[in-house]
Amino acid sequence: MRRITRRAFAMAALTAAAAVPGGGSAAAGGRGADTGRREFRGMWLATVANRDWPSKPGLPAARQQAELLGHLDAAVARRLNTVVFQVRPTADALWPSPYEPWSEYLTGVQGRDPGWDPLGFAVREAHRRGLELHAWFNPYRIANHTDPARLVPTHPARLHPEWAVPYGGKLYYNPGLPEVRAFVQDAILDAVERYDIDGVHFDDYFYPYPVAGQTFDDDAAYEEYGGDFEDRAAWRRDNIDLLVRETGERVRDARGPGGGRRVGRWRRRDRKHHRPVRFGISPFAIWRNRATDASGSDTQAGVQTYDDLYADTRKWVREEWIDYIVPQVYWNIGFPAADYAKLLPWWSETVTGTRVHLCIGEALYKAGAPGQPPAWQDPAELSRHLTLARGFPRVRGHVFFSAKEVAEDRTGAMARVVADHYHGPALPPRPV
Repeated sequence: MRRITRRAFAMAALTAAAAVPGGGSAAAGGRGADTGRREFRGMWLATVANRDWPSKPGLPAARQQAELLGHLDAAVARRLNTVVFQVRPTADALWPSPYEPWSEYLTGVQGRDPGWDPLGFAVREAHRRGLELHAWFNPYRIANHTDPARLVPTHPARLHPEWAVPYGGKLYYNPGLPEVRAFVQDAILDAVERYDIDGVHFDDYFYPYPVAGQTFDDDAAYEEYGGDFEDRAAWRRDNIDLLVRETGERVRDARGPGGGRRVGRWRRRDRKHHRPVRFGISPFAIWRNRATDASGSDTQAGVQTYDDLYADTRKWVREEWIDYIVPQVYWNIGFPAADYAKLLPWWSETVTGTRVHLCIGEALYKAGAPGQPPAWQDPAELSRHLTLARGFPRVRGHVFFSAKEVAEDRTGAMARVVADHYHGPALPPRPV
């Protein structure tokens, strides 16, 4: 993999963004909102169920590569600076992992070698375009079905059937087992140590979202490991806390300044210019409703991450276990149950006094979508979000879901964001 220095990477980002037709640049006197400002301008690139890429499984490698380059080029054209690329969608891998099988979303057959390395290719091509590449991992989802026999025979969930729990029509690793937590981290760290990624990213799936009438069967694990906790909920939250804290520590140890017990090939070739890898999470945006907890947000959401997903997202920020957080504030301004204008100040206050960067996850996929409230039929709704966020200095940027909509932009909502807010190039915030 060709290495570029930090200065060259920065210059590539500025040059790529400034080259957009009609776009200004900081050097050319672009508007003050961009000049000298560092902000996260990202998009999620989802691979689960072929959501964004590849468009369908089984395409020739050249076609898959061309599609992937198209998404990276779209990010540059929209003056974004970061791509969050889903490389472990269902306990599988988009790189030659020694821990997990090749993803079925590449070839249509789990475990089949696609004949190329998507993660290595994505890192190289993103950096050539001045983009950061954050590798996105789903920690516990094994499959979008409940039949272990449909997994490749060498799949860890078949070798260790006691690790797997069926729930809600899907199969999950049990977060309550220490050996599962260690395995998940090992699988993730393989990518950290082998590739020059800029970030490790988790989404909003920890314990699964509640399904009416179903129970997540972790009785045996709770009986063995839950004795020191007041109830099962506290034990489950501790399981997720351990995953987050330990993953952050291992990422920093592997690729932080002066760190690295195991050194990947790219480090051996050029230790001098390596960049620390940031660890970020994009949770469901409701920690707790104020009616449940006086410290919660002024919302009336049906799901609360603390109570339903056993994810104490506020604690992770306060303890600085993560480097950045991207709450998925996927509602419009004025939405009664979860108002964007009320969640923005709550999250801004949550990160105040910490070194954790706050970015806001934006529901671009809702713009113009049938069945969405009238606010989402207005192409200016997303732009109003960024205008409102400018009033909160703790907000360090935005990430858009997802890549397909960034490119298609069916109502012009993304183009409106670029025209109103992304007048020139911007570098991502510096790692703390």
